[in-house]
Amino acid sequence: MKKYKLQSLITFIIFVGVITMYSCSNNLNDPISNFTNYSGPYLGQTLPGDEPEIFASGMISTAMYTRDITMTPNGNEIYFCVSAMDYNLIFYTKQINGAWTEPALAPFIKDFDKMYYEPHITMDGKQLLFLSDMPVNDNESPTQDIWAVDRNGDTWGVPYNLGIPINTDGNEFFPSTTTDGTLYFTRAEKGSRIHYIYRSKIIDGKYQEPERLNDNVNCGSNRFNAFIDPDERFIIVSVIGMEDGLGGTDYYIVFRDGQDNWSNPVNLGEQVNQVRGAEWSPYVSPDGKYFFFMSDRTDKLDISSGELPTYRKLRDKYKKPGNGNSSIYWMKSDFLFESQKKITDFELE
Repeated sequence: MKKYKLQSLITFIIFVGVITMYSCSNNLNDPISNFTNYSGPYLGQTLPGDEPEIFASGMISTAMYTRDITMTPNGNEIYFCVSAMDYNLIFYTKQINGAWTEPALAPFIKDFDKMYYEPHITMDGKQLLFLSDMPVNDNESPTQDIWAVDRNGDTWGVPYNLGIPINTDGNEFFPSTTTDGTLYFTRAEKGSRIHYIYRSKIIDGKYQEPERLNDNVNCGSNRFNAFIDPDERFIIVSVIGMEDGLGGTDYYIVFRDGQDNWSNPVNLGEQVNQVRGAEWSPYVSPDGKYFFFMSDRTDKLDISSGELPTYRKLRDKYKKPGNGNSSIYWMKSDFLFESQKKITDFELE
């Protein structure tokens, strides 16, 4: 009897040891369990080529609904958005001594029941703009407004509403700025679901009355979420209802010349836009080398090769980016200017 108990105890110890080793091995292979795996520029990711790739799988892009990305000018801080469990929040990671930190809530977030979305860091790194539905006053019904926080040493200050003439009783969102501080954003008038891209210049430190851009930028039946090149050479707009559109929402690029003329919009093509996909969050890295974009494309099983959609395979795929929730993709930005070849009688100066 004692011999049997001893053998059982030895078997149990061996079993626990195997499970522990297996668990530790899995944790070592899981980048989320060991954030020191991420080091170097762009979280140490292998730089992409001419085809889109998921950005920082397991760290930035996960199985959660993920969109919107911005970076400090030196690339040492990355901010992005996650929607999960009824929360819509901005997270960030920063590089310290080469290693990237575990993503944490943006330090200016206080009311977790409100929306914090669409962060944008200015080219001088001194300000972060974002969308929120926080009320300006306690007794006001919140609308979507553009808010800002100013750089305060190694962190950000207290959020403040940009106020008029930028924000109205309608909805304003997706801020994007040029090197000289001109603000581009989306606006929908109160009670309307039609959105337009606006621009407001800064004179003597104050935003001027916003102007709605022409129909080359405000193309299609609806449009929103536009990224402006810091030098105002082009704008990338998410558009619905174009004749050459590939799906519900597509990214288009519109070029601008030295006389403030805007070219005809050009669809960014099948490598970016999907037939069934939703695409509505474009961004170009501060160094201008990489195009980032949100897409909810699905990494489907290869049924044609005999791969069956078993329960286990579907479960495993759903736990990763590419499961139909949006993720952030990136690729070399060279192709953006290749789009200009599709436009006649338009030259950048």
